[in-house]
Amino acid sequence: MTTLSVLRGDLKHSRSPTGQGVIEAARRLSKRLVETPVLESSELNRRMDGRVLLKAENLQRGGAFKYRGAFNRLYQLTRAERRCGVVAYSSGNHAIGVAIAANELGIPATLVMPRDAPRVKIQRVRAYDADIIFYDRLRDSREDLATTFARERGALVVPSFDDPWVIEGQGTAALELIRYTRRRAIKVDSFVCPAGGGGLLAGCALAFAHQSPETIMIAAEPVGFDDIARSIASRVRQSNELRDGSVCDALLVASSGELTFPVLLDHVSHGVAVTDIEVLVAVAYAWDVLKLVIEPSGAVGLAALLAGKIESRGKTIATILSGGNVDFSVIAESRPPTGVPP
Repeated sequence: MTTLSVLRGDLKHSRSPTGQGVIEAARRLSKRLVETPVLESSELNRRMDGRVLLKAENLQRGGAFKYRGAFNRLYQLTRAERRCGVVAYSSGNHAIGVAIAANELGIPATLVMPRDAPRVKIQRVRAYDADIIFYDRLRDSREDLATTFARERGALVVPSFDDPWVIEGQGTAALELIRYTRRRAIKVDSFVCPAGGGGLLAGCALAFAHQSPETIMIAAEPVGFDDIARSIASRVRQSNELRDGSVCDALLVASSGELTFPVLLDHVSHGVAVTDIEVLVAVAYAWDVLKLVIEPSGAVGLAALLAGKIESRGKTIATILSGGNVDFSVIAESRPPTGVPP
């Protein structure tokens, strides 16, 4: 059984995430979270010839689902660990989640972020009095920068996905969705989840396995960063050769984690990959039709649906709109190219 807990830069492995852990995280977070709405659009349902449920995590505190796992992890720290502070690496949403949780718990926080992170994400981190160390995606190792900082300062590294408390915290989004559908006697045939390192997908998979095992779990990834789909197909953890080159900044990771991969292998059916154009069409569709602000990384599940990569005829499909921290320039530039339907 393994976990990733980093204190002063040293790795310790103790346990794996569980479905029961997701339930316990939900109790812990009940008075902290926004229970984000589950939305439906009659126009989207007609287009899909089925029923689509949208879990709007773009309306979560910090503008993304990441606060769930960040608070659940930081809450576990001892008084001594809290005094030493935390460090995390992220393109933005995990950084924002850690910054908010650390601010609430009185913990010093430093975030390692790429220089090309969206401006809105940098501003949100700074709004919660966290420090930032910038790095270059192509030349620097964000893991090494965070580990060095942790060893020098005695801080604890908070992983963005490969940590049991982070995974379980993220899974609370699916638990809310499941409870919503049960109250309304809705059977969810498939759940489509944005995936980078797999923390959200793993947490949601554990929640569904525990509460609704008949639901098919599907990963949605950017083309060129579809290691989870390839890993599930081969049953061997794969990695991505690319480090940059997609509009989905929050999903650009080397591979799934040591903790997330076994969960995905056990509970996820398969994965689909979407192009940048398909993602931007989804961002524009969310703005024009759904009246929602969704960042590219948060729109990959919707993109997979709109692109016809998920079987939806006569089915009920749920997906998470996982974040909405996007510069307005991206919204303005996301108009569908000629010949691509809105």
